[in-house]
Amino acid sequence: MSGLPSKANAAEIDRLALALAKEPGSKAFIPLAEEYGKAGMWQEAAAVLEDGLKTYPNFITAMVALGRVYDQLNQPVKAKALLEEAVKISPENLRAHRTLAKIYAGEGAVEAALRSCQVILSMNPQDEEALALRASLGSNPQPGPGVPPMPTASSPVDTAESTVSECTISLAAPKAAAESEPDPVAPAPSPLSASNASPAHGTRKRSAVIHLERWLQAIQSRRRDREPPQRSASSVS
Repeated sequence: MSGLPSKANAAEIDRLALALAKEPGSKAFIPLAEEYGKAGMWQEAAAVLEDGLKTYPNFITAMVALGRVYDQLNQPVKAKALLEEAVKISPENLRAHRTLAKIYAGEGAVEAALRSCQVILSMNPQDEEALALRASLGSNPQPGPGVPPMPTASSPVDTAESTVSECTISLAAPKAAAESEPDPVAPAPSPLSASNASPAHGTRKRSAVIHLERWLQAIQSRRRDREPPQRSASSVS
């Protein structure tokens, strides 16, 4: 054995091993392999998982568990092959991508490692292990489908263009406002000048003037009629 289990762990291993012996075709091999892993008994865990996958060849949980066990046994080639097969079936399996990212990083396959990190971070943006691994690789991956791109610093050209655009907007706004408002210095058009625009308006204007003159003359005549006659200076003296 590659490790020594605790008393509680040993008791659980015995119980699960007995249950699996009674039902060899059951999926009890999964919890048994987990208990072996807790005890550091990786060889035993691998043997149990390999036997279980013979009965359930496409059992994703068992495939990922065995791939992780192979990684613990320092067998990256076998681990990577099995985990890559698992993510073909289940592309968002975080446990598979977690181990794959570490294997890829160890091999120097930076892009592949970043892709696995991004799958993890798309599901859990605060995953400390994936964030630390991505930071250690010194690069940010391209976002996957449905993941918003990370903000990047604006280039000098972008900054200059945005500044020019802002200046153009700030200058154009007062100009537009000035064009829409009337000039306070310019004289407002008078009603008479506007009425001169057509012959009909000119005719009405002349009629009104003539009528006004006649009315004024009539008032003056009445006023002269009502005034008393002025006495001459000789009669006064």
